[in-house]
Amino acid sequence: MSTAQGLSESRVSYQRDVVPILRANCVSCHRSDKLKGGLDLSSFEGLSKGGKHGPSFQPGLPGKSRLIEVVSGAEPEMPPEGEALTRQEVKTLATWIRQGARQDTVRTENSGAEETSASTPTYAGLPSVSSIAFSPNGELLAVAGRSEVLLHSGDGTRVVGRLPFGASRIESLCFSKDGTRLVVSGGSPYAFGQVQIWDPVKRQILRTVRASSDVFHGVALSDDGTRVAVGGSDKRVYVFAANDGKLVSTCDNHIDWVFATAFSRDGSRVASGSRDKAVKLVDAVTGRLIDDLARPRDVVLAMARHPSEDWVAYAGEEGKVRLHRLAPRGGRLKEGDDREESAIREFEGMGTKLHTVAFSADGSLLACGGENGEVRTFRTENGQRVFLTKLNTCVFTLAFHPNGQTMVVAGSDGRLHFLETTKGKTLKSIDSVPLITTIAR
Repeated sequence: MSTAQGLSESRVSYQRDVVPILRANCVSCHRSDKLKGGLDLSSFEGLSKGGKHGPSFQPGLPGKSRLIEVVSGAEPEMPPEGEALTRQEVKTLATWIRQGARQDTVRTENSGAEETSASTPTYAGLPSVSSIAFSPNGELLAVAGRSEVLLHSGDGTRVVGRLPFGASRIESLCFSKDGTRLVVSGGSPYAFGQVQIWDPVKRQILRTVRASSDVFHGVALSDDGTRVAVGGSDKRVYVFAANDGKLVSTCDNHIDWVFATAFSRDGSRVASGSRDKAVKLVDAVTGRLIDDLARPRDVVLAMARHPSEDWVAYAGEEGKVRLHRLAPRGGRLKEGDDREESAIREFEGMGTKLHTVAFSADGSLLACGGENGEVRTFRTENGQRVFLTKLNTCVFTLAFHPNGQTMVVAGSDGRLHFLETTKGKTLKSIDSVPLITTIAR
């Protein structure tokens, strides 16, 4: 390579450019707890060390680096399942190696080192809201902020508490059925997944669990409060014991990020929904795959279990909510066979990505929210639409108040919109976080 070429070629970053390629294609099989070929690609140290075939790369020599060898060619050796790396992805890896294979990760409090929460976040603008949840008695509304959970009063009149999360991303929230626990999931991208369990009344943290090498999504708590389930960006489903945080089981039958989970009423099974378009049913204790709950149709972004039935509603990119029993779909079916014994009904399509779905406390109503700002509510028993309203925001999350009269919707505009549940009328909208200008007043 000439000096002129070297000067004109842009620098490839390990953290910005290489890590996303490895995470999307390689880390599900090559990580610290699943060392296929003795290789851990979840960290720079593991990548440098290599596996049973020797070092993964030789700095400056992509043509003599095994990493490039196994992902190149007409029929690349890796990844063994799924699509091969694109030419651009292979070129990025090769360029990084040719430029010296430098490690440029900055070890900050959000990059995997032990994170602290010495200061309370301040907000000059409203952040998007990824998740909200009402306590069972309706006295608290938990709202995901930036590295913290804000506890609003149930009527939205004031912020009554702020719970530091100690990681950069919060993805989902849920209360225990008795309201004594608030479970929060998230983490720091490409670093770790995290679950926190709080006493929301005393504002005391009871437990922090860190696992995996990427963010956790779609947290669920079993009805008896003994187990926590999350989906991982590492394509796995995790179940932890709530009392001590110990890992109960994992399932790695998905082939893409897992965005949603839900327990059966007795806590013995977990439903999981993924970007791979699959909805699976897993044994919560062993992690064993029981069956596909539904045939693959749609990227699954959200899931909710009926409060008193073993029914699960799920939705995603196609814009439809489907309701299924938490049971096997009826065996491995032949191609083209649409028979699904677990299916209950399909609700009216919306023509936009659905990021959230939720049941009312008594299960009589089901609501969903879309990327185009639409919110629709249906009667669970027959799928009849109750109302359609549209907000000026991308809707990421919604929750019914336990009284059944109101619901709260939130999303990209950072506001909490209180709606009347039967007509969809907006009762009021408030800021999700206290702004600096508000504090100054």
